[in-house]
Amino acid sequence: MTNPVLVNRWRGSAIEGRHRGFVSVCAADGTEVLSIGDTSRNHFPRSAIKFIQAIPFVESGAVEHYGLNSKHIALACASHNGEHVHTNLVKNWLDTIELSEHDLECGAELPLYPEARFELIRSGGAPRRYHHNCSGKHTAILTTCAHLGEPTDDYRLYHHPAQQRWISILSELAGSDVSSLPYGYDGCAMPALSMPGRVLARALARFCDSTGLSQERKYAMQTILQSVADEPYLVAGADRLCSSLMTETGRPVLVKTGADGCYIAILTHQGYGVSLKIDDGNKQAAEVLLGAVLRQLNALTAEQYDALADYFLPEISNSRGDVIGRYEVAGESGLG
Repeated sequence: MTNPVLVNRWRGSAIEGRHRGFVSVCAADGTEVLSIGDTSRNHFPRSAIKFIQAIPFVESGAVEHYGLNSKHIALACASHNGEHVHTNLVKNWLDTIELSEHDLECGAELPLYPEARFELIRSGGAPRRYHHNCSGKHTAILTTCAHLGEPTDDYRLYHHPAQQRWISILSELAGSDVSSLPYGYDGCAMPALSMPGRVLARALARFCDSTGLSQERKYAMQTILQSVADEPYLVAGADRLCSSLMTETGRPVLVKTGADGCYIAILTHQGYGVSLKIDDGNKQAAEVLLGAVLRQLNALTAEQYDALADYFLPEISNSRGDVIGRYEVAGESGLG
């Protein structure tokens, strides 16, 4: 099945790019309340599943053991900009658990946010592991391993207990065994599963309806949702849709980006999980699609949508600053 064109990119009065993809919106019982494109096709959501990957960190008791709080939980779910508010928290957190930057098994990178990157370069600084946008997730996994008395070396590898924990949890939430799914390694050196969009959407919906789960798991999931809602800036940072949208909406609409054109959302008031991907990985097209889906589901008001127009209705400018094009939802998507 060829996915439909969901977003068009215009240059002047003609379409320059047509971006195909899928959307799956599921309830906790697996019912797809909205399905566009091939939602059974495998894709790599990558960082979009960090809310799920944070569950063992909270469930293990490590948060209480080390005196951590909602800021640390939000950062565990982050693909952050590498601004000072992010990197300082990672460094202090590592001190708290008596480990160091060298224990992080993500690579050293420059900060994601241009201003933070340029500031570091101007000061003569070098890329560090705590600058990596996934350093919060890595620190959370280190914290869990230290609390449980597990070896921290090679925690990034697929067969390490730290990785098998979240894979097992994802299987429970999805209602199917994901351990047999194909996998590779993400940019931060941790395993990434390739899974159907509707499987992920159902797993995310379980954050809204945790019937049948243990009390510890229910508590962990609700704590993660509240932490992300309380600290949206830590999840991404300046000029990022995740932080901007969650600041605008609060807990009813919680979102997370993944690499290569992926987004997820948890709609807590409606009980839905959302998974979407633009096939060619275009970030702007994915954000336009997310906005259209949230409006279709009445998860955003018209005022909230308009407040986020820089993401949902982005214009294209040339080097002079002249507006020369735009993105918009395609008519064949059935959205908009």
